Amino acid sequence: MEKFKRLKKEGNDLVKMGEYDEAINKYSECMKLDAEECTVYTNRALCYLKLYKYEEAKQDCDHVLQIEDSNIKAFYRRALAYKGLQVRKKNMAGI
Repeated sequence: MEKFKRLKKEGNDLVKMGEYDEAINKYSECMKLDAEECTVYTNRALCYLKLYKYEEAKQDCDHVLQIEDSNIKAFYRRALAYKGLQVRKKNMAGI
């Protein structure tokens, strides 16, 4: 459990520095240790949103909502992911 906490803190610190790719790696390592901890999924979803990886963000939020069906961060970030996917779809239609 100590390794999980250390990796999560390192991920959080990387997010604060804008190092989203590296933070994703830390959160993914956390998931290998505890796949049921929702905060690492919502944190990784935030990183994906910052990198315009909307489908990945949506998938992380969907996973959280299967575990905690009232997780506000997951609902909010999934909504942002859907919004990003819609914008991308509109832009692709104009090409």
